[in-house]
Amino acid sequence: MSIRRLPSHLVNRIAAGEVVERPASALKELVENAIDSGATRIAVVLSAGGIERIEVADDGCGMVPDEIALALERHATSKLPDEDIDRVATLGFRGEALPSIASVARLTIESRPRGSEGWARTVDNGVLERDGPAALPPGTRVVAEALFAQVPARRKFLRSTRSEYAACLDVVRRLAMARPDIAFSLEHDGRRALSVAAAESRPARVAALTDRALADNSVAIDLERDGHVLGGVAGLPTFHRGVADHQYLFVNGRPVRDRLLIGAIRGAYAEMMPRDRHAVVALFLDVPPSEVDVNVHPAKTEVRFRDPALVRGMIVSGLRRALDAAGHRVAHSAPTDIMAMWQQENSPRLSGEPRVEHAPGMFSTSRGDVDPRLGGGGAGVSPSDALGAAPHPTLSPQGRGLSFQDQRPTFFAAPPAARSVPDWTPPPATNDYPLGVARGQVARTYIVAEAEDGLVLVDQHAAHERLVLERMRAALAGGRVASQALLIPEVVELDEPACDRLEARAAELADFGLELERFGARAMLVRATPALLGSGDPKGLVTDLADELAAYDEALSLRERLDAIAGTMACHGSVRAGRVLSPAEMNALLREMEVTPHSGQCNHGRPTWVKLDLKSVAKLFGRT
Repeated sequence: MSIRRLPSHLVNRIAAGEVVERPASALKELVENAIDSGATRIAVVLSAGGIERIEVADDGCGMVPDEIALALERHATSKLPDEDIDRVATLGFRGEALPSIASVARLTIESRPRGSEGWARTVDNGVLERDGPAALPPGTRVVAEALFAQVPARRKFLRSTRSEYAACLDVVRRLAMARPDIAFSLEHDGRRALSVAAAESRPARVAALTDRALADNSVAIDLERDGHVLGGVAGLPTFHRGVADHQYLFVNGRPVRDRLLIGAIRGAYAEMMPRDRHAVVALFLDVPPSEVDVNVHPAKTEVRFRDPALVRGMIVSGLRRALDAAGHRVAHSAPTDIMAMWQQENSPRLSGEPRVEHAPGMFSTSRGDVDPRLGGGGAGVSPSDALGAAPHPTLSPQGRGLSFQDQRPTFFAAPPAARSVPDWTPPPATNDYPLGVARGQVARTYIVAEAEDGLVLVDQHAAHERLVLERMRAALAGGRVASQALLIPEVVELDEPACDRLEARAAELADFGLELERFGARAMLVRATPALLGSGDPKGLVTDLADELAAYDEALSLRERLDAIAGTMACHGSVRAGRVLSPAEMNALLREMEVTPHSGQCNHGRPTWVKLDLKSVAKLFGRT
C-alpha cells in the first residue's frame, strides 16, 4: 500500500480522538478558552450530560470575524505569542480543540469584542454552514451540539447521561476552584447545579465547591521553597472520604491528575488515616514555567517536573507541618441519627405495661462495691440522699446486691453499670482545658469529660495509641527508643518467610527497642521490647509486625516502613479497652492529648474523641 496524505477532515477526526474523548473533554477545552480570554463570568449550560448540547458563554475579550475563522483552523492559537513552548502561562495552547470539536459535532461560535459588531460562524462536522453577523453582549458564546452524532463508533462508547454529566460537573468544579476571581455557573437540563460568585478567597471557594464542613475541619497550607509556592487547604485526617475524587491538584492554575502529587499526599497522611480512606485536599502549586512541562499529554492533565523530589518533599512537609499545627483537632460533628437513639423516659408505654414513676425511690445495682455516698457507684444519687433522708441499704429482692429505698412503693429500674471513683478534692475548672475534665468512665472503654461548651467522649485505647506513637517517634528522632530486656526471652513461632522478613529488618526494629534474633528456621527469639510499651504481648506484637512487613515491605519507602512499625508497636502498647482508669489517669490522658500532635485521630485514622455540644444535650431533654 502506497503512502498518501490524509484529507483534512480525517486529520481533524483523528485529532479529535486525542482531545475530545467525551463531553467533559470538550467542555474542559471550551471553559479553559473562556478563562484565557480574561472573562470574569462564565456560564455553562448542558443538555443530556453534554451529549446533546454544550454551551459556554463568557464576558471575555471576544474575537473579530477573521479571528473566529482562524480559531477553527488546526494549530492556530493566540496563547504562544513568543513561540516559547517551555514558558506557557495559559491553560490551552495546542490550537486543536475547536477544529477537533467542530469535526465531530455541530459547533457554533458567536463573539463580539467591546466596541465592535458581533459575528457568528457555524461548522457542522467539518462543513461550514453559516458565517454572518450575530447579536450578543460583549464576550463569546460557543455551542457544541450532537457530539459524535455522525461518528456512531465513538458515540456508542459514551457512558450514561448521568455519568457524562458527573464528569462535566467535575471539570467545571476543578476549573472554578482554580480561579476564585471568576464567577461560574452550571445548568443541566434546566436545573442550576453549580453557582459561585467571584472575589471569594481560595479556602472559601474550595469549601463552596466541595463540602461546607471542610472550612471547619481543615488546615491552611502555606509553604515556599526555591521559587516554588504551595498553598491550599487540607482536611483533617478524620475528615476523609472513601474515594480519591475529593483530591484537587493544581499546577500553575491548571487542574492536573499527577501520580507524583497523589503519592506525596498519601505519604503525608500515612499512619493518620485508614488505608482504604482518602484525604480531602485542594493543593495549589505555583512553579516557574521553566521548571514544569505541561505538554506531556494532549489533554494537559499530566505534567512533568524538572525536580520531582523537591515538589514531593514540599507537599509532604507542607501537609505534615500544617497537620502538626492542628494539634488535637478532630472532625467531630455528632451524627444526626445518634440523637434519635437516646431513649426518652416519657416514651409511650405498651398496653398493660405498669407506669414507672419519675420520683425518688429504690435504686439497685449489680455491683457489690457500692459507696452509699455515691448512690450506686456513680450511676446516680438517690433523691432522698439529696434531700437529707437517710437511705436504708438492704438486700435486693433478686439477691443481686444492695438497694437503697424509702418507704414509698415506687422504684427506679436498675441503673446502667458505670464506674466513678470518689474524689473529694475540688475538681479543676472545665474552662481551663479544651478537652474538659474527666467525670467518669463508661464500659471501661470511654472517658466522659465535661468541657465548658459540651460533653466530650474519649476512646481511651485510640487516644493512648496515638500518644504512644508520638512518644516513640520523638524518641526515635533522638537516636533510638529505649528497650526493656525480658527476664526470660520469648520464643515466637512463625512460618519461615515471616522469620526471614523479620530477620532482614532486625536492625531497624532494634532502633525501636525491639530486639529479635533468629531461633531456628521457623521461630524468632524476643530478647527486649520497647520500654514505652511495658511487658505487653511480645508474641502478638511480633506476629503483627511480620504481617505488616509482608503486606507493605516492598511498596513503602524506608521512612514509611518505620512509621508502620511504630504504629503497630503503639497499638500493642496502649491502654486497652476494658481497663479501669482512675480520675487522675483519665485527666492525665486528656492533658497529654491537648499538647500532642495528631491526637484527634488514632494510628488508623479513626477519631479519638467526639463532642456533644450543650445545645444537643438540651434537645435531648426538650429544653430547646
